[in-house]
Amino acid sequence: MGATWVAPSDLRGRQHPDRLFQAIGAVITGYELLTKGAYRRRPPIQQVDRDLRLVVDDVRVEAQGVLSFRLAAVGGAELPRWQPGSHLDVLLPSGRRRQYSLCGDPAESRSYRIAVRHLPVGAGGSRELHASVRIGSALTVRGPRNAFPYVPAAGYLFLAGGIGITPILPMVKHAAGGAAPWQLVYTGRSRESMPFLDELTALDPTRVRIRPYDQYGFPTSGAELLAHAPNGAAVYCCGPAPMIASVRRDFATSAAGELHVERFSAPPILDGVPFEIALRHSNRVLTVPADRSALDVIRHTVPGIAYSCQQGFCGTCRTRVISGEIDHRDRVLTDRERTDTMTICVSRSRGGRIVLDL
Repeated sequence: MGATWVAPSDLRGRQHPDRLFQAIGAVITGYELLTKGAYRRRPPIQQVDRDLRLVVDDVRVEAQGVLSFRLAAVGGAELPRWQPGSHLDVLLPSGRRRQYSLCGDPAESRSYRIAVRHLPVGAGGSRELHASVRIGSALTVRGPRNAFPYVPAAGYLFLAGGIGITPILPMVKHAAGGAAPWQLVYTGRSRESMPFLDELTALDPTRVRIRPYDQYGFPTSGAELLAHAPNGAAVYCCGPAPMIASVRRDFATSAAGELHVERFSAPPILDGVPFEIALRHSNRVLTVPADRSALDVIRHTVPGIAYSCQQGFCGTCRTRVISGEIDHRDRVLTDRERTDTMTICVSRSRGGRIVLDL
């Protein structure tokens, strides 16, 4: 038989229940009853809808082949705030998802602005926006998100090539309102092809250098661009791949302190090794060369596969992995997701074959 607990006697030997413990027990019992009922009544967890359904309320020609689109919520509701360097994921009417930098004013809370250059031989996103999106068109976006954050610094050098001005423009405007020294070097094919020239030169013509190739030629090196950096400056560079490569190559010999870059195309693969990918549903085995991405190879076998940024930050191309050891190179997956998922635009194999649920 088990022992029976008896309340201790007081100093005079009288037995009585401990009122403090009785009170605590009543509270605990009541809490358990309430919470059990709450657990029974709790509805299932609903997935949060992070999509914004916006309408195009203005379209403008900003340069040859460049349109800007102003997006607003129906009814003029306030939109989520953003910081310079942010972008939107835009779901196009065809189902394509593309990233476009926000190039408006972060203080404007009721609209977003993006600008898109028409690329006749691109992946189709710019052609679709230019051809079919008009004032009144509805677009679904997700974000804003920031993979190119603007950070406080002692000074700034902004380097933009062509449509690479879009994430740089809000940064320049922010710097122009501060005390830190700054410079902008903006390159492009011709003045007619370079958007937002009037907005930029209105800030401070002595700090804004407009360098169209048809007048100045191509910059001979990254050092030529970096020569304008204030001492210890943060350099923000967005433009074509050769421009970014030359700035990276010459950065160590410049006066600048740190380098931030953003690309509009997939980065080159410099340390890849060949590997195999098996597609479970199509029963195909593909070889991925050392200098190509898994996405690039898979697209030829699965033409409709979803992808967007090709840089590992949007997650559109995430794919379930059946087996294989993954060399994760993305900036979007959680540790849990990385156990059985990979972003095929940048991630590779650590050795051996990877089997995908495709």
